[in-house]
Amino acid sequence: MYANSSQAAGLEAAFLENRDKLVRFLRARGAGDAAEDLVQDVWLRIAASRPGPVASPLSYLFRTADLLMIDRFRSARQSGARDRDWTDLNLGDPPGVSAEPSAERRVAAAQEAARVLALLDGLGPRVAAIFRRHRIEGAPQKVIAAELGVSLSTVESDLRVAYRALAEWRERPE
Repeated sequence: MYANSSQAAGLEAAFLENRDKLVRFLRARGAGDAAEDLVQDVWLRIAASRPGPVASPLSYLFRTADLLMIDRFRSARQSGARDRDWTDLNLGDPPGVSAEPSAERRVAAAQEAARVLALLDGLGPRVAAIFRRHRIEGAPQKVIAAELGVSLSTVESDLRVAYRALAEWRERPE
């Protein structure tokens, strides 16, 4: 595996004897949960390289671990900056285009909302109230059942009625 097997054995032996120390060292330097992965990377690095004579194998291992952690930190920082730059560039409004809907769209949306509310009201006051409490206000079905004094299956049934009516309404041509 190595040109100088006694040198490799010395470095590998130092690694195996001091693995826990390397993990603690990396955690103390801020690696957190990545410390185990970094120690594995140290092992892969020493297994793949052919270092010359290493006077102090333990120092060599700590320096290798430290450099790998710095590389990983820089890579994560650059990746985060790249993602932020991309997001800033691509999620903003195109030049000359407003994020606000036009007056026509606002009127159309208000009319459509009124039609949906009328549809729900046409299903009965309890169905409409259950739908509003659950889907608009976010109340859990159990809470709604307790508030209205009905069973949970009644709440579920009324929601199915509302969902079915809305699905049919969406399928209808204008």
